Amino acid sequence: MLHGSSSSGNGYHRVGKQRGGQPRRGRRGSGVGFRSSHYSQQLHVPPCTEYDKAYFRAYSDIGIHEEMIKDHVRTSTYRAAIMQYQDSISGKVVMDVGCGTGILAIFCANAGAKRVYAVDASDIAFQATEIVKSNNLSDKVIVLHGRVEDVNIEEMVDVIISEWMGYLLLYETMLPSVIFARDKWLKPGGLILPSHATLYMAPVTHSVRYHESVDFWRDVYGINMTSMLPLAKQCAFEEPCVETITGENVLTWPSAVIHVDCYTVLAKELESISAKYKFVSMLQAPLHGFALWFDVEFDGPHIPSNEHVQDFERSSSELILHPNNTCKKRIKSNEAIVLSTAPEDDPTHWQQTLIYFYEPIELKQNQIIEGSITLSQSKENARFLNIHLEYSRSGGRSFVKETAMR
Repeated sequence: MLHGSSSSGNGYHRVGKQRGGQPRRGRRGSGVGFRSSHYSQQLHVPPCTEYDKAYFRAYSDIGIHEEMIKDHVRTSTYRAAIMQYQDSISGKVVMDVGCGTGILAIFCANAGAKRVYAVDASDIAFQATEIVKSNNLSDKVIVLHGRVEDVNIEEMVDVIISEWMGYLLLYETMLPSVIFARDKWLKPGGLILPSHATLYMAPVTHSVRYHESVDFWRDVYGINMTSMLPLAKQCAFEEPCVETITGENVLTWPSAVIHVDCYTVLAKELESISAKYKFVSMLQAPLHGFALWFDVEFDGPHIPSNEHVQDFERSSSELILHPNNTCKKRIKSNEAIVLSTAPEDDPTHWQQTLIYFYEPIELKQNQIIEGSITLSQSKENARFLNIHLEYSRSGGRSFVKETAMR
């Protein structure tokens, strides 16, 4: 897939910060979705916790923004999407949620936006203001320093743009802020960029990684250090690892953990997400764990039909997609631009997220791996993700791994 070109992602194509609340780095109305202006006044404003304040302070670090901007796949795909929807942006009012340095807001202004509200709770907003001035766009781009839940904007907007995705798609829990902005300010029929997202998972083999982290201790300059193995496994594999793998590491086609429609999704639906999976190994190889990655799609303005509205009035448990459940599968536009973080695509600063086992499982070709995964917001800090993974192979015992992305 060519990033920035018209394409439709499926998470995998055929080929022959998880640290103490720090953001990703080192890779790093009426009808559902459209709320009336009257309804928007009744929206619940979540409190700004000490964890939130620490999160915003972390994003004041210029290095984080440098890394994201230097991610060519990320930044060029956003720019391509803005230009593809220039007709929906030109002469219109735009909101950039979590604007950072303001680069996406400036892209929108250059695409002809009448006005852009660039909102960021981090002190990087002060630099964004200076960048806007340096580019003679102060008459178009209004930088607002504060949470989108707290700022005051006196008009509805035509477009919302945001780069809200974290590791595992939902880490950092920024999407609820986009949902809040959508429900309070987006006009019916407005545009959200990106519009849809899908989180994928697949079993992987990665003997090199296991050897480097664990087997190293078996013989260290001729010294037997095997007593270090339990600690080495715990240190290397207890928490999710953000790494870059290739398609050669992946043992099967992936399954979707969840599809997110940014026009209709509700914040409460993101608090806990569960999916069952069943894979058939295409190779005989040691199974070292699972990889997760995501695609986001930039699709056009959305008007929900009555059928779609009724569909989303179901309970949140019914909204979670089983990988084999296609009853709600959306038909993607052939014109939609896709930003993919899949292993076989060009690398991004998101890389892939790996959940390793402490001990590999030997798989035979055509052997079944099945189980379930649950991603839930931490009660301690909603920006963290707790992960509950159940897995087994056919004819073997079942295992459970509990971990968290902090």
